[in-house]
Amino acid sequence: MNIKTFFSRIGLDWFLGAIIVMIILAYYFPSFGLMQEPISLEEIANYGVSGIFFFYGLKLSTDKLKQGLSNWKMHIVIQLTTFVLFPIIALSVKPLFAGDNQTLWLGIFYLAALPSTVSSSVVMVSIANGNIPAAIFNASISSLVGLFMTPLWVGLFIVADTGNFDAWSIIGKLCLQVLLPLIIGMLLNKRLGWFADKYKTALKTFDQSVILIIIYTSFCKSFALNLFKDLSFLELILLMAGLLGLFFAVIFITNAISRLLGFSKADNITVMFCGSKKSLVHGTVMSKVLFTQSSIVGIILLPLMIYHALQLIAASVMAQKFAKE
Repeated sequence: MNIKTFFSRIGLDWFLGAIIVMIILAYYFPSFGLMQEPISLEEIANYGVSGIFFFYGLKLSTDKLKQGLSNWKMHIVIQLTTFVLFPIIALSVKPLFAGDNQTLWLGIFYLAALPSTVSSSVVMVSIANGNIPAAIFNASISSLVGLFMTPLWVGLFIVADTGNFDAWSIIGKLCLQVLLPLIIGMLLNKRLGWFADKYKTALKTFDQSVILIIIYTSFCKSFALNLFKDLSFLELILLMAGLLGLFFAVIFITNAISRLLGFSKADNITVMFCGSKKSLVHGTVMSKVLFTQSSIVGIILLPLMIYHALQLIAASVMAQKFAKE
C-alpha cells in the first residue's frame, strides 16, 4: 500500500487540507462569510444540514439496526463512553480553564458531548480486525442518540456560560432541520437506499462541502470580532496535547472495562475505536442549530477540528499495530 492509499483509507485526504484553507480564507476574507446578499453562505449551509441528515437517513437500514441489538453489553459500554465518560472528563478539567480560556473549554465540552463518527470508526475497526457489524451498528446508533444527548448536554452546561440558549427554539429547529429529514430518509430507505449506496462517493463530497461552508462562515464571525487575539501558540500546542491525552485516556479506560467484562479481542477493539471517536460531521452541522446567534462558534469548533485530525492519526497507528498482532 502506498502512502496516498494509506492516508485515503484512514480519512487523511484533501479534506483536512481544505479545512485549513477555509480557516485561512476566513481570516483574510471574513466579509464573504458574513454577507447576506446576493447569496448568503449561512443560508446555503442551513439547507445543506437538512440534506446531510436526509441522505444519512437514506443510508440507515432499520432491519440491520434490529439485527445488531444482540450484543447489548458492548453497545451499552460504547454509548456510555461516548455520552457519559467523555463529558465527565471534560467537566473534571474545567477548573484548568480560567478567564478568556473558558471559551476554549466550551469547545472541549461540546466535543465531548458529540456522537461517534461513522466512517472512520468502521474503517479503523476493519483494519484492526475488530467486530465490523458491531462497529457499524454502534456508529449508527450513536448518531441517532446524539440528536438528543448532545443538545441536552449543551443545554445543561454551555447555556450557563453563553447565556443565549433558547431551549424550545432549539428543539423546534432541531426537529425541523435535522430530525424530520432523517426520519424521511429512513422511511425511504427500502425504496431509495440503493441511491445512497450507488452515489456514496458523491454524497460524501456533498457532506464535506457543507462542512467546509459551515467552518468558513463560523470562523468569519470569530475573526471579524477578533476572538482569537488572546490565543497564543503555546496555548494551541497545550490544547493539542490535552486533546491527545483525552483520546488515550478514553482508550485506556475502555480497554480496562472491556477486559473486566471479558469481551473478546475483536469486541475490545470495537469498543476502543467506536468509543474514542467524535464526529466532525455532526459537530459542525449541529453547531448551526445549537449556536445560531453565537459569535464564538469558530472557537467552539477549534478543539473538534484538532481532535478530528489527532484521532485519525493516533487510531490509524493503533489499528495497524492490532492488524500485525
